[in-house]
Amino acid sequence: MAWLFEMEDVSYTYPGGIEPALDHITLRIPRRKRCALLGHNGCGKSTLFLHINGIYQPEHGDLKWNGEPYLYRRSYLAELRRKVGLVFQDPEQQLIANTVAEDISYGLCNAGMSDAEVARKVDEALVRFGLDDLRERPVHHLSLGQKKRVALAGVMVLRPELLLLDEPTAYLDRLHTKLLLEELETIHRDEGTTMLMATHDIDLAYEWADWVFVMHKGRLVLEGTPEEVFKRREVLEEMQLSVPLLFDVWEALDLSFFNGTLKRPRTAAELRYQLERYATENKRKMG
Repeated sequence: MAWLFEMEDVSYTYPGGIEPALDHITLRIPRRKRCALLGHNGCGKSTLFLHINGIYQPEHGDLKWNGEPYLYRRSYLAELRRKVGLVFQDPEQQLIANTVAEDISYGLCNAGMSDAEVARKVDEALVRFGLDDLRERPVHHLSLGQKKRVALAGVMVLRPELLLLDEPTAYLDRLHTKLLLEELETIHRDEGTTMLMATHDIDLAYEWADWVFVMHKGRLVLEGTPEEVFKRREVLEEMQLSVPLLFDVWEALDLSFFNGTLKRPRTAAELRYQLERYATENKRKMG
């Protein structure tokens, strides 16, 4: 597997802290995959993000981008943060300009682009993220869903290779969660952007992710495909984490033996399809 980012034996303790926020953690992010990061509050997810985009420097261990070690120089870090986009859980921490258009332009201006190029890229982002009607709207007049969309647009306008999402669906209703996930799917499909989403939503991680990481007390405890990770029920329960509802339902139905042709479903639609297949085939066999 090709790795976009690598973290080798990294430790970090906050000033005045007793327990390390990251405790000799080794983690590799596969290129062009949608990755979910699970774990309770305080397990080190946010600290991990702040190391990936170079805001924090580890006390011990090494970080690599495309196989090359991080350099903690201003010019290197500025370029790294264009490649690694970070969307915070609370968009209020990210939206700093007066209007939607101004906020989206902020990163472009800092990148030293010409006024004409900035204007062109902002126009494209406003249309792409469905924000054109809100171009001159003050950001403090936006709804939470709109603010999250502006924050995402402001990051993606720089076309990062890796997109870090800290609890992106937190406090969103079902409709706005669906819209956000559709936008992420479009970004991943059209641009091949690697994504790492920190989330408490086990069901979302199971349905959405290609690769899952589970952290506990600053350490990486599990990683693998969703099926590989959630099969480790006993390890998850030790950390007081659950398994996805669909995973539980499929285990309870115990239909996987049926000719070996039924694939474990990751969505409600897939579950419905598999059950219909089973019913149709079983009816045919019963004749």
